[in-house]
Amino acid sequence: MNNNKIKSYAKVNLSLYVIGKSKSKLHRIESLISFINLHDEIVINKSNKKFHSIKFYGKFSKGIPKNNTLSKLFKYLDNKKLLGDKKYSLIVKKNIPQKSGMGGGSMNAAAVIKYLLKKKIIILKKKDLEKISDFVGSDVKLGLDNRNSILMPNGKVLKEKKRQKLHLLVVKPRMGCSTKIIYKNVKSYSKSNIKKKNNFGLKNLIFLRNDLEKIAIKKYPSLEKLKKILNKLPNIKFTRMTGSGSAFIAYFVSKNAAINASKILNNKTSKYWNKISKTI
Repeated sequence: MNNNKIKSYAKVNLSLYVIGKSKSKLHRIESLISFINLHDEIVINKSNKKFHSIKFYGKFSKGIPKNNTLSKLFKYLDNKKLLGDKKYSLIVKKNIPQKSGMGGGSMNAAAVIKYLLKKKIIILKKKDLEKISDFVGSDVKLGLDNRNSILMPNGKVLKEKKRQKLHLLVVKPRMGCSTKIIYKNVKSYSKSNIKKKNNFGLKNLIFLRNDLEKIAIKKYPSLEKLKKILNKLPNIKFTRMTGSGSAFIAYFVSKNAAINASKILNNKTSKYWNKISKTI
């Protein structure tokens, strides 16, 4: 196995509630987050060049801007002189769809931070990690630990050991959702839904929601048709949009149910990219 090869796992929001706005006018979010075995692949090596090199390839690599989460990360590390004179070459295979709500770019940055920390190439304090998240992307802090996460409205991330193993059918339409537009259309706020225990139990998850889902469906009406198709799949436990979309996730308790659902969906339509996955 190549020690320089990193897996960067996708995140899914099992729930997402917009609780209000902070003093800095940013939305305060409460969310239950799990990580799934769908992942990007990153190969990182030392380089003798004058500059860092970041290259993307794969199905979902088209249109990634030069000013991306990885370039921002290395800009931060260089500005703080945390790498010394070292330069790195990164080659990233993009298996996680862009504009899907699965945090592909942020998770790439988080995976590289974890690698650099593990190899003791950089040493960071907790406050440094928070500053990096602020600079690179707020979701980066979520990917630093792939256990079940509870994102609190104050920005803190709690971990919950007890979890429900879930099998998923991740479905992404051709279009993507603009996070900026979705949040711009938030007109009302929710109350907290965090319990003292068993937040990730199926009995609890079924009754939760993603506040951004209705907004996304109103802005992109084709998403409603997708949700209706998924809700009719056999043995489904619940369907929910992840993040600000546009991916919807159909949740099952068995792998066979997810495989069967994928076959049914593919026979019905070729409009959507879909992938069988599971929580890790």
